[in-house]
Amino acid sequence: MNNEVTKEIALLLQNLGVEKNDINWGTQLTILAAIIIITYLCTKLFRHVVIPLIHKITARTKAKWDDYLFNTEMMKAFSRLIPPIMLYVLLPFAFSNSPQLLNFSLKVCLMYMDIVTILLVGTFLNSLYNISNEHEKLRNRPLKGIYQMIKLITIIIGIIILFSIILDQNPTNILAGLGASAAVLMLIFKDSILGLVAGVQLSANDMLRPGDWITMTKYGADGYVIEVSLTTVKVQNFDKTITTIPPYALVSDSFQNWRGMRETGGRRIKRSVNIDMNTIHFCTEGEIQGFIQKGFLDKKTDTSEKIVNLAVFRSYLLNYLNNNPKVNKDLMIMVRQLQPASEGMPLEIYCFSDTPDWIPYETLQSEIFEHVMAMAPEFNLRLFQRPAGTDLQS
Repeated sequence: MNNEVTKEIALLLQNLGVEKNDINWGTQLTILAAIIIITYLCTKLFRHVVIPLIHKITARTKAKWDDYLFNTEMMKAFSRLIPPIMLYVLLPFAFSNSPQLLNFSLKVCLMYMDIVTILLVGTFLNSLYNISNEHEKLRNRPLKGIYQMIKLITIIIGIIILFSIILDQNPTNILAGLGASAAVLMLIFKDSILGLVAGVQLSANDMLRPGDWITMTKYGADGYVIEVSLTTVKVQNFDKTITTIPPYALVSDSFQNWRGMRETGGRRIKRSVNIDMNTIHFCTEGEIQGFIQKGFLDKKTDTSEKIVNLAVFRSYLLNYLNNNPKVNKDLMIMVRQLQPASEGMPLEIYCFSDTPDWIPYETLQSEIFEHVMAMAPEFNLRLFQRPAGTDLQS
């Protein structure tokens, strides 16, 4: 390709009366200036004509991926390849009589091409990351660390190629030389390597997504994941502080992910109150009639059977929860007794709110237990609490 272009330019100059063998420094500088001008014009033409044309075409398509893949940053990064490629093709004619200068110039072009290629790959990976964020199935995957690792590998390969150009060595020879220092390199990039492996495991097993609420007591993390990168996982705690966790710690250690709770659309309420066991008894005939009048018992209830006031209270609470519009009816609803203790008989409410949001959940939980504490005396039950100083005085 270079020889063909050189022959065409030589033929053009011969038609103008300039022989290739008679090219002096003045002529070489003139040709070099012409090459630089042509390169500049081609670059400007690409930036101001080709790029706007591509943007018009991508704007008319329904797909969004081409808008990211051919965005302004991507096209500018691609346009940076035009000058070194054109100079590499055209410089052999300008310095045909100066092999050392030509060799140096071509080296500079290759080094420049190597650097802009690294930048182009980085921009391309950024575009891919933006596309994955728009994809419904990929937006919640922790892919940032994987993209960062690919960038790091690209930079390492680019640096090796750069040194091979400078030293006039085959890149494979340099890689073979680096093999002896592989242990040192693994020590330097230990966190990056572990981060890459952990990122793949987290993504493949769907263990963590940006936006998940996680709890990891060991690292003091209790909040939402805002970023999953190659070396850190950033968690914004509820007190607005930021906790950073190494990705491999999430694989090797245990953490709690609350995503399942949010996906079910409800949040669990599991709390108990202690009933004074001295107030638990069989209901008298008068109590039974009073419960029937208040609607706590059905009118068809067999009054000849012994009925415990705590059982009536449990039945009432279960009915109350089933008729509460803020309680999720698709999930478990239960009122149960726990193991009696010195503090009394624990009566536990187990149900789910109809929303996973924190404030409505806490409001519902408070409303339920305020109702429980207010209704207990209606069933001749007393809630247990340790005596305070005022209790002893009275």
